[in-house]
Amino acid sequence: MSVEEFKSAFRNHPAGVAVITADPGDGPVAMTATSVFSVSAEPPLLVFSISAQSSAAPSILRADTVVVHLLGTGQLEIAKLGATSGIDRFADTSLWRRMRTGEPYFPSAHAWIRGRIANHMAAGTSTLVVVQAVETGAPPVGDPSADAGSAEPLVYHNRTWHRLGDHSKLP
Repeated sequence: MSVEEFKSAFRNHPAGVAVITADPGDGPVAMTATSVFSVSAEPPLLVFSISAQSSAAPSILRADTVVVHLLGTGQLEIAKLGATSGIDRFADTSLWRRMRTGEPYFPSAHAWIRGRIANHMAAGTSTLVVVQAVETGAPPVGDPSADAGSAEPLVYHNRTWHRLGDHSKLP
């Protein structure tokens, strides 16, 4: 199978959008990812992949901790920021802050998970990163902002951004 055939197959498979941030000690980095998924609730583990071509890869792979931001449509600009190459993703200091533990994060994200990197695994031209979640800034269960109708999760499908909401529910 060619690279283009493989990419074409995945273009019609939608994925949630996340931005991952870290600072291993030489400045903050960020990248947009559609490969984030939960693996285990006990212990709380998530995984994402990072391409060797990503400018953020060396820093994220050196970091002990990361912040994974799960984005809604209200954070489309943050998703685009993390996906744009060759810019200072932290130039606009009104968009981000540092956690008490030092990691850079975007407070406007619908939800974020701070975690300790538990493992790396080489996978072709990418690396799978396993993260043990230690803290979250997510709407609590039962909060109306946690419902897809009001949160409108950001989804990437066929090279474009989309929203999920009540309009996209199936009977």
